[in-house]
Amino acid sequence: MESKDYLKDLSEIKDLMSRSSRFISLSGISGIMAGMYALAGAAITYFFLLPEPGTYLTLHSWNFRLIILVLITVAVLSVITAYLLTSKKAKKNNEKIWDITTKRLLINFLVPLATGGIYILIKLNSQHYGLTGSLMLIFYGLALVNSSKYTLGNIKYLGYAEIVLGLVCAALPGYGFWFWILGFGFFHIIYGSLIYIKDKQA
Repeated sequence: MESKDYLKDLSEIKDLMSRSSRFISLSGISGIMAGMYALAGAAITYFFLLPEPGTYLTLHSWNFRLIILVLITVAVLSVITAYLLTSKKAKKNNEKIWDITTKRLLINFLVPLATGGIYILIKLNSQHYGLTGSLMLIFYGLALVNSSKYTLGNIKYLGYAEIVLGLVCAALPGYGFWFWILGFGFFHIIYGSLIYIKDKQA
């Protein structure tokens, strides 16, 4: 009996240490909402902003600037939603949302993401548009994997999926828009749904 209690205490201590060194997992609903925002942005881009077949976007065109605005809006809405829902989840579990672990998570997430963003802008400025979708997926996936060691959720698997999808997209550059929809839209919805179901069963 004492041996079982001892093992139980060790397990609880190990779990406590793990939680103290890692950020709480993101809300599943925030993942779903991020996917919905991406799909809405893609729909706006497809129906209103993409050029006619046989023509191309230019870096200084009005439509290109609007597409960038759509991307920024999707990103901002996703971040705000994730923050609000994760804060609510943290409050419910009596956990801190901002500490040294959060700072480490953000640094490990933003370094690959910012590097990828700058690289994509350089390529766009050189009028190399073909691999934009694949580069966004790959660098986003790398950012997720790089920061996953500081979070309790299995977000690294989403990162792996985004990287693989980005590599496939690189091999099929003419379908970058659709791969973007799959990676940032449906993958987020699937991942968020799995996290939501897991939290409900916990």
